[in-house]
Amino acid sequence: MNKTSVVTEAPRDWVTVLLFGLALLLISGDYGKTCAQEQHLTGQPATTAKQGGTANVLHAGNRDYRLGSGDDIQIQIDKAPELSGIFHISTDGTVLMPYLGRLVAHSKTPEELSLLIADGLRDRYLRTPRVVVDVVRYNSSTFFIQGAVRSPGVYQIAGRPTLFQLISFAGGPAENHGASAFVIRERIGDAVASVGRPDKFNDGQLDPSVDGTAVDWAARHDLITVNIAGLTKGNLSQNIELHPGDIVSIPPTDVFFVAGEVRLPGQYPLKAGTRLSQAISIAAGTTAKAAPKRGVIFREEPGTGKQREIRVDIGAVMRGKQEDLVLVANDMIVVPNSKVKSAASVILNGLGGNAVPLIVNVARTPVP
Repeated sequence: MNKTSVVTEAPRDWVTVLLFGLALLLISGDYGKTCAQEQHLTGQPATTAKQGGTANVLHAGNRDYRLGSGDDIQIQIDKAPELSGIFHISTDGTVLMPYLGRLVAHSKTPEELSLLIADGLRDRYLRTPRVVVDVVRYNSSTFFIQGAVRSPGVYQIAGRPTLFQLISFAGGPAENHGASAFVIRERIGDAVASVGRPDKFNDGQLDPSVDGTAVDWAARHDLITVNIAGLTKGNLSQNIELHPGDIVSIPPTDVFFVAGEVRLPGQYPLKAGTRLSQAISIAAGTTAKAAPKRGVIFREEPGTGKQREIRVDIGAVMRGKQEDLVLVANDMIVVPNSKVKSAASVILNGLGGNAVPLIVNVARTPVP
């Protein structure tokens, strides 16, 4: 795990919800496979539209590409056209070749695989074999990004992109992006991947402990929480390196609402630690007709969805005489109207600009 990442023990339902969203994405028209093949260098998300020809891939450029399950490779062997051709790397990470049989290609670079093939042919099939391996389709280097980015979708990237690079490939964060990104990552070191792909290889051979048994997705994945609030402003301390198959979800920012007798009622983005007094200040304070003593915060209970009322004296909070509550997502702050103040306001408005002097003079006139 990259040292800059922040791993949290998230509730199981978080992982389940995000994985369910991914499942829907993949099921809809074989989106995961087809779209990854059609990803182009424009930075746009993959689509199911056929572009024609062999699709290009985005390149992270930070390390040599390593082959993986689903990749299509072209193997060219001088003086042995009968052994050359385009081959598919199967789900178990191997490639089936004439004469040599099955070879493990998983996690090897194209150059390493070409050396493995050459060693297998040397002095047996050819005296000095010359082998070149090229990747035709990078089907294993698939990354998923969803949520508050401008172009969510499935991206095919050669190499190991960072979180910042993937967000950039997706067009950058949307205006309503939240402060955190959630990365779902399959755990490394378990015997079997959820799709039946082996994770371990021993000296070019499949690990004998692999039995093809599928296991629970939620139990096989970790949820990594990364603070990206400052990532786009140059703070790269949370810029973790992504792994093929990572699912990045950037939820929209949380919001709170201020209604009633405030000068600027409306919806506002919620930052971590925002308090009631700050919310009232953001809404430009209360009006002359407000009854701040009868303020109410409507808050949705997590899990049940039921709404409860929190009575609060907003005036006392603003004066520091009462606890300043920390807001949570979707809080609705209501500042009610004062009937007495409203009636006085109507009278003053009706009398016009001379209302205050007139009332003062009446009050000063002695009663006979």
